Amino acid sequence: MKLPLLSFRPVYVIGIGFHRYQALSATPYVNLGLTAAREALADSGLPWESVDSAFVATALLPMASGRPMLRHLGATGIPIVHIENASASGSAAFRAAVLDVASGVSDVSMAIGVDKPDPVRQSARAEAINGLDNLANDAIVPFTSFALRAEAYARSSRCQVADIALVAVKNLRNAAKNPYAQRQKEQTLEEVLAGKPVAGIFTKLQCTPVGEGGAAVIVASEEALKRISGPLRPVQVLSSAASSQCASGDPARHDVELTQATVKKALDQASVSVRELDVLEFHDAFTIEEIEYLEAIGYCGAGHAIPMLKEGAFDIGGGAAVSPSGGLIGMGHPIGPTGIGQIGEIVRQLRHEAGERQQPQARLAMAHMVGLGAVCYAHVLRRP
Repeated sequence: MKLPLLSFRPVYVIGIGFHRYQALSATPYVNLGLTAAREALADSGLPWESVDSAFVATALLPMASGRPMLRHLGATGIPIVHIENASASGSAAFRAAVLDVASGVSDVSMAIGVDKPDPVRQSARAEAINGLDNLANDAIVPFTSFALRAEAYARSSRCQVADIALVAVKNLRNAAKNPYAQRQKEQTLEEVLAGKPVAGIFTKLQCTPVGEGGAAVIVASEEALKRISGPLRPVQVLSSAASSQCASGDPARHDVELTQATVKKALDQASVSVRELDVLEFHDAFTIEEIEYLEAIGYCGAGHAIPMLKEGAFDIGGGAAVSPSGGLIGMGHPIGPTGIGQIGEIVRQLRHEAGERQQPQARLAMAHMVGLGAVCYAHVLRRP
């Protein structure tokens, strides 16, 4: 029998930490991850010895990267699980940590994401080496397929293709106020459109940069909260939903269909409506994704996202702050940490500690991630 998350014991995020997302550097991945982990521990008010389990999200590092990293915090004998789920690796690790605590297996769990591209050892997608020939393997890559979708959306909604780039303008404006973001410079619409062409209508600033970084969160039960001597700032996890691709539907837009179904599950579990959300963090690897996902989850009707974007409905201070972190376009997308970093931003927002990025009176928020269009995660969190 399938049980909603609310059927388990309550789970709270009690600590968040980051290493800034950045372009490839000489910094060892261990430093990236430990910076985030130590910041999360300090934020939680609990020592490493109180952590019962750890889930490590990576996509670009060699196997078993968590142990050489976490042993510097202390060899406490806890179970360490490594998780790879494409762009949703961090979201999958967060879900695993939440369920570990919700089920009573652990009282305190850490989800930590860290990644570092290797320019020599290029990471290949498993689908590219599955032994099946495909004439389109070299032609259809993410930026080409999403560029085609952007052009199709512009035709069907009768908007200008330049309007889609306004997503990048908004998210880069948010990222400029985020000390952990990879891109920290505001850009005008003209500057975004004048950037280096990538595919179709997309320029470089309409696509996420893939760099390196770290993010960590600590989740805990109510019993664990009683052991914290410092000030409590817990944020409750109301729901955790996950889905994978179905055989039916439009194969060119299965990420949209997955998003619609997964977000519905998350909202139903949390017993909230989409319009109650004050903050949304989306998988916006390309500008068109934010537009399509907003419409898919029912926040607005088909063809209405661009007019609402122009009106400022998705700005910080608008009806709902969409990607106040800067999203993948501004914050960056080191892959392993990305989904966990979304949770960190949401927790900061729900604590009302986001400074210039703060959405006023934020109470409910949702994080959404897609992994290669084939898996999807959604989490709803609430300020107690």
